[in-house]
Amino acid sequence: MNIESIGTWAGEVYKALELSDTRMLGLKGVKKATKLKKDEIMAALGWLGREGKIVLTMNDEDLVIALV
Repeated sequence: MNIESIGTWAGEVYKALELSDTRMLGLKGVKKATKLKKDEIMAALGWLGREGKIVLTMNDEDLVIALV
């Protein structure tokens, strides 16, 4: 895992959220849309969170990620 990989994963997660009708997905939906592993998604979410591009909430035992 390196900075370039995390940036790439963040781009994949961001695109998946943009293509979603509601601009939000649960963690399972992000995993399905991107084919990334959970630790790769978490690193990507850290990147996007640091940039202020996402909001995270919990909904019925699932983490929901939404674009700001």
